[in-house]
Amino acid sequence: MKSKSRSTATRSLLLHLALTPLAIIWLFPLWMMVVFSTMPDHGIFSPRIELLPSTHFAENFRNLQADTNFLRALTISITVAVVYTVLSVMLTSMAGWALARYRFLGRSIVVAIILGTITLPYFVVVIPQFIMVAREFKMSNSWIALVVPPLFNSLGVLFMRQAFTMMPSELFDAARVEGVKEWQIFLRIALPLARPTMAALSIILFLASWNNYLWPLLINSRPDMMTAPVALGTLIGFTKVSWGGIMAGAVVLTGPMLVVFVLLQRHFIAGIAAGAVK
Repeated sequence: MKSKSRSTATRSLLLHLALTPLAIIWLFPLWMMVVFSTMPDHGIFSPRIELLPSTHFAENFRNLQADTNFLRALTISITVAVVYTVLSVMLTSMAGWALARYRFLGRSIVVAIILGTITLPYFVVVIPQFIMVAREFKMSNSWIALVVPPLFNSLGVLFMRQAFTMMPSELFDAARVEGVKEWQIFLRIALPLARPTMAALSIILFLASWNNYLWPLLINSRPDMMTAPVALGTLIGFTKVSWGGIMAGAVVLTGPMLVVFVLLQRHFIAGIAAGAVK
């Protein structure tokens, strides 16, 4: 037993020694982003590389707020990301439940079409989507235009379908025998069992909405409807680029994503592990 325990400890030590340099390489750009956010613009391009934070973060953020009204843009981004995540998780859950548990004509064709849409680049559909929303429906510069068009997520549907497929059918059959209605089976039995998968999907969808730049840039032309990534993009001009403000905004944008992942990391790991086991 002692030799086995010693061998396990040795493998663990070697694994940590191998992964620690990789972790440092991955974290170094994030640390430099934090350092640059605390430096003036001329200090960022100084020949001397600074590895420790300076004292200009508050000044950079004040300039960022004065140039873009960044706090309002941040509020819009948070609102859009939260609403989008909640609605998209519910929509993809219902679609995944129907494809996993109900038999109907053409189900395999629907699954094939959904799977095929994953291979389409977003740039293929963004122009027709913009024409439909902005010209046909007259919904540009609105909350609906920011949230609704990207709601249906093909990957999320397949993700939830896999989670519901792995659940035992006998559990739902027993509930039906007891007279439980279909919507109650979905809400009170299936969704609680799929909570880890929903948490993992929530992180993926929140990150996708939080980092979305192209669609908010196209559909909103008013400064008071800009999301935070679009607001940061306005700092890049033809004659001037506010690098300190961009770095300060990037640090602030990283915060909510870290909070979401820390709160849901246990469920995220469980959901990814559950999806990997058939």
